[in-house]
Order: sequence, then C-alpha cells, then structure tokens
Amino acid sequence: MTDTPEVTDVTTPAALGQAVRARRKQLKMTQEQLAMSSGISAVTVGAIENGKETARLGLVLQLCRDLGLRLRAGA
Repeated sequence: MTDTPEVTDVTTPAALGQAVRARRKQLKMTQEQLAMSSGISAVTVGAIENGKETARLGLVLQLCRDLGLRLRAGA
C-alpha cells in the first residue's frame, strides 16, 4: 500500500463521504482523531462521511487536505 492516494471522482455528496471514509480508514484513523487534527467536530466528520449535503465546503476541503485526498470533479 502506498501513502499517495489515488485520484477519486466525486460527483455526489455520498461519493465524497465514501472517499473521505476510505482514506481515513486507510490511514487507520478514527473519526475523532481526524476531527481533532482538522479542528472540526467528530459529528461533522460523520455527517460528511454519511453524504450530508449540509457540510460546508471549507470543512470538506480541510478534511481532504488533512487526509492527503486528491479530488477530481466528475463529468
């Protein structure tokens, strides 16, 4: 396994949530650990992972940066 994540197509909030969850688990982090390192609540991490559309874009981008997750918008 490599530390460099693959590029993930994200076309829906659910797809984003799946990508965040998969990368977090790949890094062997809990939601609480990710929340603490990103400066957001574990509840917010859970909402993003569950595809809630109410998550603020800035928080989502911060999580992606903290996880080293590269996103690409789908067509």
